[in-house]
Amino acid sequence: MSVVQNFEISDDTLDDVSDGVIFPSGDFYSDEPPLETYLHLQQMLLFIKCLDWLWRDRNDFFAAGNLTIYYSSRKLKSEKFRGPDFFVVLDTERKPRKSWVVWEEDGKYPNLIIEILSSSTRNVDKDLKKKIYQNVFRTPDYFWFDPDNLEFAGFHLVDGQYEPLQPTSQGLLWSQQLNLYLGVYEDKLRFFTSEGELVPTPEEVAEQEMQRAEQEKQRAEQEKQRAEQEMQRAEQEKQKNDRLSAKLRELGINADDI
Repeated sequence: MSVVQNFEISDDTLDDVSDGVIFPSGDFYSDEPPLETYLHLQQMLLFIKCLDWLWRDRNDFFAAGNLTIYYSSRKLKSEKFRGPDFFVVLDTERKPRKSWVVWEEDGKYPNLIIEILSSSTRNVDKDLKKKIYQNVFRTPDYFWFDPDNLEFAGFHLVDGQYEPLQPTSQGLLWSQQLNLYLGVYEDKLRFFTSEGELVPTPEEVAEQEMQRAEQEKQRAEQEKQRAEQEMQRAEQEKQKNDRLSAKLRELGINADDI
């Protein structure tokens, strides 16, 4: 069962009000800046592609990257907003959004957040954002990953506090919210099933299908070649028997009498 938290935010919560302008309710555009590096972009897109493919038959979640979450208790766009690198909200309608506005989404916050570390965001991701996700968002699962040095850590909310997750013998960390493992594979953070199998991208699925089709084609070709070889052997045996029968007839011997 997924956990989605409704949390009223006081005016003195962690973020300062930048101005007093009140924006009308609506589908706000994300205020997030471009991702810092190509590695960050690749990693974010990888999360989205893999989860969208894995849950392609589901319509009860929203997964996004580099999208602003507006969470002001006073319903102000000008205060209290954050933009995780990747987040997932469960038990919600799967549809495109320009941003996530908590007060327009039944007070729901992300069930899972992943931050992609960099030299300029590392301290904020590990300290301030972690506190916000723990104390304000009450996000059950929080992970961070550094694509440069492959640092990877995860936390689960227990009695209001983030407790570090312990890795499996394969170095995987379990997300209770997604019912998936996360782990580093070929220098990327990837999702794994509960059985430890890699969740593929659509491109990887297509490549696997092409490989299987090619293997099947090769097996069919081999079977055809074996059938042709068998036919050749049968024909050669027939020709041999025909020659033997002809020779016996020359000698006045009926092959059927032998």
